[in-house]
Amino acid sequence: MNMTLRRDADTIITSSLNAVLPDEAVCRALKEFQPGDGKVLLVAAGKAAWQMAHAAVETLGHVDGGVVVTKYDHVKGEISGVDCYEAGHPVPDENSFAATGKALELVYGLTAQDTVLFLLSGGGSALFEKPLISGEELQNITSQLLASGADIVEMNTIRKRLSGVKGGRFAQACAPAKVFSIVLSDILGDPLDMIASGPAVPDTTTCEQAQAIAEKYHLNLSEQAQELLKQETPKALDNVATKITGSVRELCTAAEKACRKLGYDPILLTDQLCCEAREAGSFLASIVRTHAGQNRKLAFIAGGETVVHLTGKGLGGRNQELALAAVPGIAGLNAAVFSVGSDGTDGPTDAAGGYVDGETAQALTENGLNVFDVLQNNDAYHALKAVDGLIMTGATGTNVNDVAVALVGMGE
Repeated sequence: MNMTLRRDADTIITSSLNAVLPDEAVCRALKEFQPGDGKVLLVAAGKAAWQMAHAAVETLGHVDGGVVVTKYDHVKGEISGVDCYEAGHPVPDENSFAATGKALELVYGLTAQDTVLFLLSGGGSALFEKPLISGEELQNITSQLLASGADIVEMNTIRKRLSGVKGGRFAQACAPAKVFSIVLSDILGDPLDMIASGPAVPDTTTCEQAQAIAEKYHLNLSEQAQELLKQETPKALDNVATKITGSVRELCTAAEKACRKLGYDPILLTDQLCCEAREAGSFLASIVRTHAGQNRKLAFIAGGETVVHLTGKGLGGRNQELALAAVPGIAGLNAAVFSVGSDGTDGPTDAAGGYVDGETAQALTENGLNVFDVLQNNDAYHALKAVDGLIMTGATGTNVNDVAVALVGMGE
């Protein structure tokens, strides 16, 4: 392993993630918060829910009740006046349904003088859920969508119509109380109705689009689910004010600053990366080959969210797969490619992402591993673990997509 590049990668990752923690962003957004004369209740959902709720209560000093629903191992302690729950992601589970039920109980029977502070972050589609079909079928449909290669917008278009809280329905449940929503974006372009499937935002998608997606990916749906896809979601809400804060663009800007501080000339390729993970990794490797051997340090940055089409039964995530796919293209070069999820978890693993460099190809060969075979089995986690290529951050408390970086060292 090229330890110089690995140390630089770790520094860039740490600096970038620290720069996009939601605490300051929530505090800024609360400057516009003007609650009514009644109760102030807090509901937070998503991978960053605990961090956002903690910052909000610290800023406000007091709430009259609250519910946090976040991913397992993401609750970092007690929050005064707030009940914290952990649940399943990326597939919802019974704890998702039960915790969402607690949130609905909290907002039931409110008046026009009451205010709900709704803190939303990525991951909320699985974590914040009241299914209109059986929980078992919802889990099955979610798994089908994850395996199909459907992007997050397509997935959420389906999930909205199968839910009692998505697509603006949670805001309806809060009415006539006012809802002040602070949103941490994890979707490219920040479409409010798609972030966590928009529980407090009018839905812009249509039944026709939902049915077309179901047909495109040959989803196996019950008659009940098929009928729900034909029912429209709320198209207008008059009790909601929304403030969006945090995005992948901020993450990329932070990565640029960190690279520059280490002496690299950073080039932002895109903050809208949206393709197959292995294609993104191969593309970054081709950029490295073009610029390797020059007498300058370069950093190519790509933010966004790739997808993985499952062809095997291994373990991994999109960031790990992206990194592994770059291995053949940078073999022998003074270069590295790494990719990390800002929430600290990549797929159903304990890793945040993956790191590879010009020495990784040989290390994999020495371990009897072939990149093509590993990718076909979607088993990037075990391959990277064998060569110390996993990036481990633990839960970060934020969730603003992913960032991938290709580093080119001096000369070669």
